[in-house]
Amino acid sequence: MESTTSFDEIKKILTRTAELTERNAKLIGDLGNKFGSFTEGMAFPAMEKVLRERFGMTTVTTRYKTQKGSDTIEIDVLGIANGAVNTVVVVEVKSHLKRRDIEQLLKVLDRFADYFPEQKGKKLYGILAFVDASDNVIQEAEKSGLYVARIHDELFDLLPLNGFLPKDFSQVTLKQ
Repeated sequence: MESTTSFDEIKKILTRTAELTERNAKLIGDLGNKFGSFTEGMAFPAMEKVLRERFGMTTVTTRYKTQKGSDTIEIDVLGIANGAVNTVVVVEVKSHLKRRDIEQLLKVLDRFADYFPEQKGKKLYGILAFVDASDNVIQEAEKSGLYVARIHDELFDLLPLNGFLPKDFSQVTLKQ
C-alpha cells in the first residue's frame, strides 16, 4: 500500500530540515574557523588528483552548492564522469572526522538523485576525507560503504581497506 504525505507534514519536514541545515552550517562554520580552511585548501587539489587518477573523473568541482525549494545541499568536492566510467563521487572534507559526519554524507547521498536528476543512471560513491579520526569512526564509515581518505605527506590517499566493498548509493535508499 502506498503511503501519502500531507502538505502540512511536508511543510513540517522542510521547516525541520531548514533548522537542522542552519544548525549544521553553524557547527561547520565554527570548525572552519579553527582548522577547516586549512584542511580544505590541502584537500581540494589532492582529492582532485585522487578522483581523476583512481576513479576516472573528468569533471571535478569544489564547494558545489545546489538548492531545491528551501533546502540546500553543499558538497565539498564533486567528481563526475560520463561515458564508460558513468560515475559520480561525492567527497566530504573534515578536519576531525566524527560519527555525525558519516550520517551527514549518507544523507547527502540519499538525497543526491532528487537534487541532481541529470546524474540519474550513474554509479554514486561517497568519500570522507579527513586529517584525524578514531579507528572506530573509520570502521563505521567503511561499514557504511564509504571510502575514507586520510592526509599523508600533504596528500589525501584512500586508506587500504582489507575486504572493503564500496556501496553504490545510486542503488541504495536510506529513507525509512
